[in-house]
Amino acid sequence: MKPNPNIVHLPVYQPGKSTDEVKRELGLKEVIKLASNENPFGSSPAVREALLGRFGETHIYPDGASVELAAALSQHLNVEPNQIIFGAGSDEVVLMTARAYIEPGDETVMATPTFPQYKHNVEVENAKVIEVPLRDGTHDLEEMVRRIGERTKILWICNPNNPTGTMNTHEELVRALEQIPEHVLVVLDEAYVEYNTSAEYPDSLSLLKTYPNLLILRTFSKIYGLAALPIGYGIASAEVIHTINQVREPFNTSRFAQAAALAALGDQAFIADCRAKNREGMIYLEEQFKALGLSWYPSVANFIMVDTERPAKEMFEALLRQGIIVRGGHSLGMPTHLRVTIGSREQNEKFVSALKTALHEVAPAAGIGK
Repeated sequence: MKPNPNIVHLPVYQPGKSTDEVKRELGLKEVIKLASNENPFGSSPAVREALLGRFGETHIYPDGASVELAAALSQHLNVEPNQIIFGAGSDEVVLMTARAYIEPGDETVMATPTFPQYKHNVEVENAKVIEVPLRDGTHDLEEMVRRIGERTKILWICNPNNPTGTMNTHEELVRALEQIPEHVLVVLDEAYVEYNTSAEYPDSLSLLKTYPNLLILRTFSKIYGLAALPIGYGIASAEVIHTINQVREPFNTSRFAQAAALAALGDQAFIADCRAKNREGMIYLEEQFKALGLSWYPSVANFIMVDTERPAKEMFEALLRQGIIVRGGHSLGMPTHLRVTIGSREQNEKFVSALKTALHEVAPAAGIGK
């Protein structure tokens, strides 16, 4: 059997280590995972009640169109239900978008480093990837717009960017949209939008009527705490949503995920509380980094990327030995950085304690570019 030649060179996605795996490998009793940007406070209590009510329906197919959830979400966002499409996480919406719009030989423009699934799915479709380096950890939208050509189909913007947590402002986004040709679909990935506390963050939904080539991605996996029941969504013009729907699998989101998302959406007080606690944790870590003489990228997400000035792989392993799992920048093209999820107060304090130990154990980097 001969595989598709478009995929033979692609790396297989490597998820971060699980807490159980680290406990077994290192013989630890307690492990804290701050690597996958999960919500340390879980999900709304309403989610559990909603799921309990669905256990008797495992033999019934889910609603392929997610009608009830679409109605509630459209009201929450002030858009029409036909402007929303759901996926098994927003990464499936990325996959469907690439499949719906990209042909072999097309081009797409994206930042580097950024969320790797953009590049992965573009290459599956045998299209060309044009990568534009970040500028001070943030998307260089001006250069990205300059790199658009006749064959460009999609321009990807991760805002806030993963892995740096940085954002482009509303003014910067509008300036870019005004210059982007109508034949180019702009995919604005806002997986962490609910964590934002900046007044300069884009009001992206207000731009949909002016820019019909804009597709906004969001998810219930992050602040809503439904990572185990992945469900994400795209918001765009009805025409764009119809096009993507043509490649969507019939039952791509489960009854459980839809019920959980509906319950989570209805508890905005829980979301506000998580946002406030995340901001407190962010301030705490920034204060600790400053005291340690470390620099970091200003983040509006639920993670922060800090420059340890030491080899990231060695720092990752030094923290792992202490039961702290983070994401090492050595796998992200940032060889002295660590990406750390904002945890609970207790988790953050344990991370800082372990970080201090690791900084003493690992020698500063020599000859590693930053």
